[in-house]
Amino acid sequence: MEEERYNSYSGYLNKKYGCKVYKLPINVSCTCPNRDGSIGLGGCIFCGEKGAGFESLPNSLSVKEQLQKNMDYIRQKYKAEKFIAYFQNYSNTYMPLLNFKEYIKEACMEDVVEISVSTRPDCINDSYLEFLYDVSREKNKNISIELGLQTVNYHTLMKINRGHTLAEFLDGALRVKKYGFELCVHVILDFPWDNMDDVVECAKILSSIGVDHVKIHSLYIVKETALGDLYQNGEISPISMEEYINRVVTFLEYLSPDIVIQRLVGRVPEADSLFANWNTSWWKIKDYIEDKMNELNTFQGKKFNYLGGRALDKFRE
Repeated sequence: MEEERYNSYSGYLNKKYGCKVYKLPINVSCTCPNRDGSIGLGGCIFCGEKGAGFESLPNSLSVKEQLQKNMDYIRQKYKAEKFIAYFQNYSNTYMPLLNFKEYIKEACMEDVVEISVSTRPDCINDSYLEFLYDVSREKNKNISIELGLQTVNYHTLMKINRGHTLAEFLDGALRVKKYGFELCVHVILDFPWDNMDDVVECAKILSSIGVDHVKIHSLYIVKETALGDLYQNGEISPISMEEYINRVVTFLEYLSPDIVIQRLVGRVPEADSLFANWNTSWWKIKDYIEDKMNELNTFQGKKFNYLGGRALDKFRE
């Protein structure tokens, strides 16, 4: 794979920190406003009881204990030198501010160069962002925020019981950018209710608001979820792997070349799933996407030509 086909996360980290950096998941005691009745009940229809932290250590361990255990293992196995403390599971700003402060302070360990906080767009508040801004200055830690958008199609957002619309995402994203933090957005490009127009519009919106990173997930169907029920009842069918590859390639073509791609396809807990990545290893799908880009001689940002008053191009010399 020619690296210049898309702006890879590994290359970005190496350039930014000058050494091998590894992202370590942290699992703390929190939930989601779409689960506890604050906004909704049951959560998103694709989200299982474990949330997204299936690779995390149990939250019975302290933040420091989780980081230290993972550091010791990753140093030995992958020779990583520095680390990103990644608050991954559920909505990590959906807790009292005092609790949030304690967790973040605990993560400010010597070899941690960055703290990444994953949360929902409707859980972004200036009080939490101001605290993170203070941490970044006082502790010399880079701060990044990860927001789950999933899709820009507001009809699909309603179908998946997301509990927010595009407006809340835009509000949260713009607040994050106001503090100068790097912003990563999670998207799922293969919802059965979305089409290629939604994929293109997603790339355009993320590019227009200056998103820094994107994580592309493939939709997997977890047992004992509302989405699982729809799947087992024959009410939905996953798109083909070929269509997924085409959607990812098209998304990248319309995406700003400055945006870093953290992931092209999700790693999924197959034992808990009814459908996962077309029974194909995630790295093979990644290879197929890269092969397709080579075959088409295309690259990230090839069609990034729609901002800056494009309609005025004919008047420019």
